[in-house]
Amino acid sequence: MVCAANPDRIVRKQEVAHACNASENHLAQVIHLLAQKGFLKTIRGRSGGLMLGRPTEKIRVGEVFRAFEAVLPFAECFAGAENHCPLACACRLKCLLSDALAAFYAKLDSVTLADLMKDNTQLHGLLKVA
Repeated sequence: MVCAANPDRIVRKQEVAHACNASENHLAQVIHLLAQKGFLKTIRGRSGGLMLGRPTEKIRVGEVFRAFEAVLPFAECFAGAENHCPLACACRLKCLLSDALAAFYAKLDSVTLADLMKDNTQLHGLLKVA
């Protein structure tokens, strides 16, 4: 969202950390994953930083969440071969959770970064870099 609020400039990691009250070390990991997935472009060097890798209309919130959440199963019963839950053969919760997750991601998939930013002057004010 910081890059979307500053589309005409390269944003530095320190500026994002300051705007979001986040650790630069943690942010470096987030930026790395977002760049790997094509959401961000990173520019190395003294005048480097980051910018959006796609137009805001092409970035779906669900896709961003999946990039981070896909590596961890929601619950042990979703872990495939690593599932050692003794209730797995009789538990009906997995189906319920599966449906709930599908609805969760469907809702997130219906929203783009452009939707989050459009007419949101308060957010733009908070994230605009001087």
